[in-house]
Amino acid sequence: MKSDVFEDLFVLELANNHWGSIEKGKKIITDFSRIIRFNNVRAAIKLQFRDVDNFIHKDFKTREDIRYIKKTLTTKMSEDQYGVLVDAIRKAGCISMSTPFDEKSVDMCVNLGIQIIKIASSDINDWVLIEKIAKARKPVIISTGGSSLKDIDDIVTFFENRNIPLAINHCVSKYPSEKNELELNQIDFLKNRYPNHVIGFSTHEYNKDIEIPMYMAYAKGARTFERHIDIEYPGTTVTDYCSRPEEIDRWIKAYKTAKAICGAPSTYKKDADDRETQYLDALVRGVYAKQDFRAGDIIHEENVYLAVPLQKGQISCRELMSGEVLLKDIKKDEPIKIDDIDSPYAFDDELKKHIYDRGLEV
Repeated sequence: MKSDVFEDLFVLELANNHWGSIEKGKKIITDFSRIIRFNNVRAAIKLQFRDVDNFIHKDFKTREDIRYIKKTLTTKMSEDQYGVLVDAIRKAGCISMSTPFDEKSVDMCVNLGIQIIKIASSDINDWVLIEKIAKARKPVIISTGGSSLKDIDDIVTFFENRNIPLAINHCVSKYPSEKNELELNQIDFLKNRYPNHVIGFSTHEYNKDIEIPMYMAYAKGARTFERHIDIEYPGTTVTDYCSRPEEIDRWIKAYKTAKAICGAPSTYKKDADDRETQYLDALVRGVYAKQDFRAGDIIHEENVYLAVPLQKGQISCRELMSGEVLLKDIKKDEPIKIDDIDSPYAFDDELKKHIYDRGLEV
């Protein structure tokens, strides 16, 4: 069930920040796609779809005191207009993505060829909508803000049973979120409970705080990351939880720093590189003769001693074995080298080369 489509994926939530303007929407896509391209990462730009005529009850459409009603009506766009933005997303080299908030909007996702569907935290137990989304047979990301454990278990089981790729985002539905509200340990919980799914982090903290949560989320195993985006534009205001292009640039660079610090994946043991090996080899003790030896004498731990530095070609504490026969005369305090003993190491060219490549040239 773990799908590569979600791995190291950035989701840039354009939402309704186009404010019903195709031109503003296209400029957001252009500005952020440049940041994506310059940073050489995979990203989706996500829209929000609503069947506005039916999403809000007719008796409440004039209630301007209810913020989400006013914004939903103000940002209304037709399917053709959304199609222009989806086409711009594709041409910009990004993945098209949408959060549909009703069943007709799922149809619009299908009609416009949206590649990934998002289920918002508010809809994690809206089973009429979820059933409709499943029929689209597209990869799905869910956010878990404010959800119960049963909510998450149920929706994960639902998509697993239908063999639909699913990623699960830890999310705190507070806009913006304070640093002490981020609850990043929930990433550990989700990774442990749902090991067959990519776990992500949908984040709404202030822009001044975006680096440290990214470092920590990546280190904890989050592998898809979502954040709201916007630009300075006449007649609109950027909210505190939305990031401008330069702030997304910082966010992605924080991801790259975290990735470099964390190193190899936790699924296998990383091999030491040359720099690390050389540093450690300098601390390894070499084998020295405690007495004069003649060819044919046998090495025992009692007649040799270990000391630094380890010299090139010298056997170390790692290769020392009692009972090996010397092939040459060795004087007291001289290093015992791989060619001086009758050992399997001496007849293995690769191992022998390794021993001669390490240590101090004297």
